[in-house]
Amino acid sequence: MTEYKLVVVGSGGVGKSALTIQLIQNHFVDEYDPTIEDSYRKQVVIDGETCLLDILDTAGQEEYSAMRDQYMRTGEGFLLVFAVNSAKSFEDIGTYREQIKRVKDAEEVPMVLVGNKCDLQQSWAVNMTQAREVARQYGVPFVETSAKTRMGVDDAFYTLVREIRRDKEHRGKEKKKRMKTVCHITLNIPLAEEF
Repeated sequence: MTEYKLVVVGSGGVGKSALTIQLIQNHFVDEYDPTIEDSYRKQVVIDGETCLLDILDTAGQEEYSAMRDQYMRTGEGFLLVFAVNSAKSFEDIGTYREQIKRVKDAEEVPMVLVGNKCDLQQSWAVNMTQAREVARQYGVPFVETSAKTRMGVDDAFYTLVREIRRDKEHRGKEKKKRMKTVCHITLNIPLAEEF
């Protein structure tokens, strides 16, 4: 069984824990209790493959930012979560993305942009067309979710697993290409009787 290390990042209060708990336990937590760091595991079947999701729910508060480098190093894929009713949380996504790329020392890291709290339609502060455009610029999928109604929750996590698979497959092909490159060296060494 393949294990996938998923990390949920975003500003404080965007619903990272609510999304994760909705996936794991099928219920909505409506009281806000700032997370320091929680880890969850769930076995699921995605595209016919049984996999174990190892999900790290991270702190959004700035006072815990020193912990970020560590979990970014170990994560294979990242949900970049913002709340549709918070323009600031949407702006913060770029900072998280850049930090992940820096820590992973890679231009391309499996990520999914997630617009959460879509059930709060009266108070949207982020235009979904703009969010889709940012996802396109980043080259990542975009998923609209509501931890409250469970809309898009499975889709967000499963899409991230597919992105990790695609990344591993791509890196595997690159490695095979490098291994196929053979260097031929022809040496012209005079034989003893030619002297």
